[in-house]
Amino acid sequence: MRVDIITVVPELLRSPFEASIMKRSIDKGLVEVHFHNLRDYVTDNYKQIDDYQFGGGAGMVMMIEPIDKCITALKAARNYDEIIYMTPDGETLHQGMANHLSLKGNLIILCGHYKGVDQRVRDHFITKEISIGDYVLSGGELGALILCDAIFRLIPGVLGNETSALTDSFQDNLLAPPIYTRPSAYKGWEVPEVLTSGNFPKIEAWREEQAYLRTKERRPDLLED
Repeated sequence: MRVDIITVVPELLRSPFEASIMKRSIDKGLVEVHFHNLRDYVTDNYKQIDDYQFGGGAGMVMMIEPIDKCITALKAARNYDEIIYMTPDGETLHQGMANHLSLKGNLIILCGHYKGVDQRVRDHFITKEISIGDYVLSGGELGALILCDAIFRLIPGVLGNETSALTDSFQDNLLAPPIYTRPSAYKGWEVPEVLTSGNFPKIEAWREEQAYLRTKERRPDLLED
């Protein structure tokens, strides 16, 4: 998979890709990540990529021309499965979406700033709009990082145990069941006996029941879906 991230603050993005699972995915050659500074696609001395809204109003808007130049240059070099815009009014990111995107080959992620981008960018370039929640951040970079993390860990070969991602919360619309590790007894707090029984069919049945009960208690909306 190749991911091209268009941003006005590439320095905000670099560090997370140099650690943990995202670094592992890159080091294994399973993912390429490239950052594109939008200011490199403007020619004026001020490197201006935003301007006032037509019709007045508070807040600046990202201009269409530098975004067009950047996306056009990328598309001239290869085909892209999706051109994603991170925006609060997009479809809320969920596990099914991450599963779907993890199967793609090439993605562009555009990070918004200020009041957002000129609507013509969304009308003519963007193929998918994604939100990470009902709140507003200073820019789309943190959302892009969350999206990449959610996608990369699902790519075969990234995690040490490939079945691990399949038992995460939200797979099959259930939250993950309680989990425990050694010691089996600590300050009088015991691990459920079934987990140390060695009876794997019973363990699996217990986990399924606990996943259902936890989902029913905490996220009953998932059961409705």
